Amino acid sequence: MARVTPAEARDRTDAGAVLVDVREAPEWAEGHAPGAVLAPLSALTAGEPLPESARSRPVVAICRSGKRSREAAALLSARGAEVVDVVGGMRAWTEAGLPVVAEAGFSEVAESGAPGAE
Repeated sequence: MARVTPAEARDRTDAGAVLVDVREAPEWAEGHAPGAVLAPLSALTAGEPLPESARSRPVVAICRSGKRSREAAALLSARGAEVVDVVGGMRAWTEAGLPVVAEAGFSEVAESGAPGAE
């Protein structure tokens, strides 16, 4: 299974892939990548399909640290999806200085790597 860095994931989504966040809803609410769609691993393993916006498109799976996204990538690949996962997950995404959106709105990532840090 192919794994990509956060920067490579961003490049892939810029080229038309969809970023699928496989964390649970409370984790998603704390902060996620702009443009990502939520599809919890628990739902996928229970047989739920990908959200409509992620069907028939290349998928980049992401989670908190990379473990669940790796599992999701294997599961989705077995279902016939073109999928890679992000090494290091949202932790690495944030450390790379990439943007994060929280339920309260947009939060730029500061040099410290913490969402909303000033």
